[in-house]
Amino acid sequence: MNHFELFGLPFQFELDGSLLSTQFRELQRRFHPDNFAVASERDRLMAVQKAAQINDAFQTLKSPIARAEYMLSEKHMDIRGENKTLQDPEFLMQQMELREALEEIPDATDPESALFDFEQQASAMYKSQLADLEQLLNNESWEQAADAVRKLKFIDKLRNEVERLEETLFD
Repeated sequence: MNHFELFGLPFQFELDGSLLSTQFRELQRRFHPDNFAVASERDRLMAVQKAAQINDAFQTLKSPIARAEYMLSEKHMDIRGENKTLQDPEFLMQQMELREALEEIPDATDPESALFDFEQQASAMYKSQLADLEQLLNNESWEQAADAVRKLKFIDKLRNEVERLEETLFD
């Protein structure tokens, strides 16, 4: 049973987050190891394993990147933890330029405003790449979807760097 089946959800990138959470709480309640405290050793062990499976599936499905990677792995394209280099020089150059611009923000005349603008740009890139990824997954364009996930990871890392810079500048 794959993660989508476990939660009674269709195998698609777009998910109803509230339904996912509701299903998670229901499965958690039903398979919580405390419910099997007086059961046999085998049943207690199975309950612990099922609870772990439910938690792992929930964490995977609630994260867009992890969900896309999981979907690709279900289609025999496991890119989780890979070290494959992205073969898009234009995108890579853009990422280098963005990182350089991010490094210059603390020295700007108005770092707060510069960081806000940069954060807006990074968020727009993330949303655009997410929409592209969803379209590719819906069209079952697995190879292109894998590249879209790789790009999304770059952009997500950039967004995390923005958050770290924000904490450094304003805390």
